[in-house]
Amino acid sequence: EEYLSHGKDLNQSQSKEYEVILQLYEQQRYMFDNRKHTVNDRIVSIAQPHVRPIVRGKTKSPTEFGAKVEISVVDGYVRMERLSWDAYNES
Repeated sequence: EEYLSHGKDLNQSQSKEYEVILQLYEQQRYMFDNRKHTVNDRIVSIAQPHVRPIVRGKTKSPTEFGAKVEISVVDGYVRMERLSWDAYNES
């Protein structure tokens, strides 16, 4: 904010990243102030703020990151039923 108060402007990319950093700060502050370890829609990557952690419980990698894709195969054709960056129950 000091940078901006001196009349400097951010380009579109910098402005978007700045907003993500502010949101990340608010999330971290909330967890610290409330002594919590989780927050809804937690940001884990400034470059890809839409990516969410998916807890899988696997020994090798208990947490994964990326999109979850639900597909079906009928008569040799593959159809994407669902694509989500948020964790969801598959059952």
